[in-house]
Amino acid sequence: MTDHFEIVNGGTRVVTLRGELDAHDAPTLRTTFSEALEGAPPQPRVVLDLTQVTFLDSTALGCIVGLLRRVGEADGELRVVLPGAPTVRIFEITGLDAILPTYPTRAAALEA
Repeated sequence: MTDHFEIVNGGTRVVTLRGELDAHDAPTLRTTFSEALEGAPPQPRVVLDLTQVTFLDSTALGCIVGLLRRVGEADGELRVVLPGAPTVRIFEITGLDAILPTYPTRAAALEA
């Protein structure tokens, strides 16, 4: 898993993840999410780009839910970029698509 985050559009945190994400990656995911929120303004906006993710297990999904909780506690907003299968299907099966706003492209998530 390679990942990074950047700050764009005056403060929006964009976290980009790639590859297969599983229990082995959970500590790195938590660290990346914490770093992305560090120094964030009140009511942070975070875009989680999963364009290049090919697999998510339940532990990785739990990390995403943890990020959602942390952003929500700060009255912020989490948007997820899900361009297509297989990640869209995982979000549908778990019901995450009903609680997280998803977008087909990074540009669409940033513009919303």
